Amino acid sequence: MILQRYKLVFAGSMGAGKSTAIQTISSIDVLSTEAINTDLNAHKKAQKTVGIDYGELILEDGNIVGLYGTPGQERFDFIWDIITEGALGVILLIDHTIENPIEQLNEYLTYYKAKLSNIIIGITHLDSKAQYNSSIYHEWLDQQDINYPLFLIDARDKEDILLLVDALITQAEVLFELN
Repeated sequence: MILQRYKLVFAGSMGAGKSTAIQTISSIDVLSTEAINTDLNAHKKAQKTVGIDYGELILEDGNIVGLYGTPGQERFDFIWDIITEGALGVILLIDHTIENPIEQLNEYLTYYKAKLSNIIIGITHLDSKAQYNSSIYHEWLDQQDINYPLFLIDARDKEDILLLVDALITQAEVLFELN
């Protein structure tokens, strides 16, 4: 055990499922900062996160994992800076159905790897029709020589989200032991 209390950040593109992922695994009622989406050009979803979503996952050993969700729009990047402070790592979620998911992945990854070394990537909305095959992500990571774990997940599936959390915590323990 490396920490008594974990702080995990869910970040990534608008509509990728950050709020949904937190709601899926939270042991408490989630503090949500959803507002009506007035930027339908960016995404067609009805609501968007405009602050910090917060939930908690209580582990079997009694430890509490704080689950923090960021807004996806770049204009809220000042919140991204605040929320990553002291975080164990970030779970980066990318919506597979957006126009250029690789560009989004690159932008978010560039931003967050400057803040934290512990990053897990989750690709969502694979059940929706998209113009790309999911193999584009692994190919891109290989071309960039990047070794972040990448999972194809459903943000509504508790087991999928717990897999991401487990991978992030496990990777943090490995990174801690290496330093």
